[in-house]
Amino acid sequence: MQAQRRETMIPSAGTQLPADLSVPPGSSEVVLFAHGSGSSRRSPRNTEVARQLNEAALATVLVDLLTGDEDEPEAIHGDLRFDISLLTDRLIDIVDWVRADPQLGKLPIGLFGASTGAAAALSAAAARPDAVRAVVSRGGRPDLAGPALADVQAPTLLLVGGRDEQVRELNERALDALPPSAQLRVVPGATHLFEEPGALTQVADQAKSWFAANR
Repeated sequence: MQAQRRETMIPSAGTQLPADLSVPPGSSEVVLFAHGSGSSRRSPRNTEVARQLNEAALATVLVDLLTGDEDEPEAIHGDLRFDISLLTDRLIDIVDWVRADPQLGKLPIGLFGASTGAAAALSAAAARPDAVRAVVSRGGRPDLAGPALADVQAPTLLLVGGRDEQVRELNERALDALPPSAQLRVVPGATHLFEEPGALTQVADQAKSWFAANR
């Protein structure tokens, strides 16, 4: 049987955030995606990882953390895309929405963050320790979560490309601030966007294993 797919709008502090849901039969967990600056819920990288998670019976929720009106002018200025506090508040609202959803509410919740979305995912995990079971960051900026890193209880996996040296250094620093359960793993030969053949499959495989081990 194929996954059930639906589009919806998730309310957050007076606005509505568009979301794409995919729920395979017998889903064992739901993973919320927090994309990075300059991206969207239709990012080919996140949708490919989500597809592979769906094949492993993980439900996925891909959401735009900024509305269309907010995103257009920010393509030039970028202020909201780096407003980690705003992105975190909205991701927390999405976590609460999932917990109240009749179809998804009984499933363990994992967070998958990319770029600046990783900082929002970690901050949201720190704010909702009773709800978020695990976090995976792909080429993320966990350092932007700041003091919230010390409050993250969910087991966290930081994935970086072997050729993404600057982001790898930032992840190494963030790892020192996270609890001992956190791990940093390098995908050999991958650059920041993981565009190399097989790189995203390695990300998806690592994510599937991490979420399965930490439900």
